[in-house]
Amino acid sequence: MLYSTYLDRALLLLGLFAWCPTWAFSQEVKDLFPNSSFSAWSTVDGKPVPASWKINDGVIHLSRDGERGGNIVTKEEYADFSLSFDFKIAPKGNSGIKYRVRTYDNRTLGFEYQVYDDTGAKKVASKNSTGAIYDLYEPNSEKAAKPAGEWNEAKIVARGTKLEHWLNGKQIVTATIGDSDWDKRFAESKFNDRERFGKTLHGRLMLTDHGSEVWYRNFRFEVVTDTKAPAVSQK
Repeated sequence: MLYSTYLDRALLLLGLFAWCPTWAFSQEVKDLFPNSSFSAWSTVDGKPVPASWKINDGVIHLSRDGERGGNIVTKEEYADFSLSFDFKIAPKGNSGIKYRVRTYDNRTLGFEYQVYDDTGAKKVASKNSTGAIYDLYEPNSEKAAKPAGEWNEAKIVARGTKLEHWLNGKQIVTATIGDSDWDKRFAESKFNDRERFGKTLHGRLMLTDHGSEVWYRNFRFEVVTDTKAPAVSQK
């Protein structure tokens, strides 16, 4: 009888697994700068990317020559992804890459991987320093940023409510949107007058213009999609 009971349970579990949907993830590498161009980008109001944003030998450069470049955004929105890139900031510079960028009550906002000259620019709170989720999460003790004028390796990972920032091979920020720590930090941030900030889990990417010269290279953008496999047929 004991053997029969275990066998019945095993068969029941097999049946449940057969009827339950299975989940998988697909990853697609997207070229953010096809043919070394800004064809996938525009200004926030949909105009062509200004000439102050340049691409030379695979390096994206916001120069200070001529008109101000302004913030530029991808034409497409993205939800879950991994974005690796190198950055170099000018001395005393301030810039960053924003993601899940959306309009909140006529303000264009998103999470920002802060790019900042921590030693040469004015002193700021740790949650506004290089690698931070700007004004929300400060980098941990693993952070080891190279100085202005030198290349740093960075990565952003966004999967559902989970966010990660990496710098020079180290994970320096982790966050979970909507948990108690998030709620506390959000309430103390500059975004606290936008109740839905960050709760919509998709949006555009943005290269910011905060008035400083900045360089990027080696972008690798992997979009992650949940795919639901059909249930196994029981005949």
